[in-house]
Amino acid sequence: MTRVITLNANGIRSASSKGFFDWLRAQKADFVCIQELKAQVGQLSDAVFHPPAWHCHYHDARNKKGYSGVALYSRRRPDDVIEGFGSDEFDREGRYIEARLGALSVVSLYAPSGSSGDERQQAKFRFLDEFGRHLVKLKRRRRDYIICGDWNIAHKKIDLKNWRGNLKNSGFLPEERAWMERLFGPLGYNDAFREVCAEPDQYTWWSNRGRARENNVGWRIDYQVTSPRLRGAAVRAAIYTKRRFSDHAPLTLDYDLDT
Repeated sequence: MTRVITLNANGIRSASSKGFFDWLRAQKADFVCIQELKAQVGQLSDAVFHPPAWHCHYHDARNKKGYSGVALYSRRRPDDVIEGFGSDEFDREGRYIEARLGALSVVSLYAPSGSSGDERQQAKFRFLDEFGRHLVKLKRRRRDYIICGDWNIAHKKIDLKNWRGNLKNSGFLPEERAWMERLFGPLGYNDAFREVCAEPDQYTWWSNRGRARENNVGWRIDYQVTSPRLRGAAVRAAIYTKRRFSDHAPLTLDYDLDT
């Protein structure tokens, strides 16, 4: 069994101060994907950010300090680690890191948010276009992929509490949901969480406004997406909400993999 955890930390140093690494020690994970580091690699030299028995890899934002950034931890030493997916615009923002182990690749992905205004929404659309082409390339390779992270899109009505009030908001726009339909439709990728959990009210992010988390008024925007040949490999999923490390919650999936 292979266990994979993903979390948008909303600042890895902040998540650490709230006990994330203490919690992680007990999780028996094989891979951990972290997004939104809000730190440069040079600021993560403390031993807490390089826990024992893990091979830790960080990819920060080169164009803006304290912004974006992704990390990937692996119990086994990767054969190769790839930073970025070949985008002149978005690789500078630290949004993609891939670890290759045999025929399996695990990716930590942080897709842009468009909620701050039209300029960032247009950037998000550019990202989706570029990353969509990248996904087509990945599908052609003789590799299996688990792509984890904050995709910043709720796929269906079941994936957010207040869907009626968000039909015109970033994260639930018709164009974004159509992109997800293509991802899980013609492209053949799998929403691993939904393979094992069809229940409503399963969210991974809550606004800090009001009492959204207390009342579970949330969004499911964090995913583990598997490539076509891994359909059916997910066997168990859990969203951890007992402790709050971030405005997101850790998403854990167990896989029965041949690799």
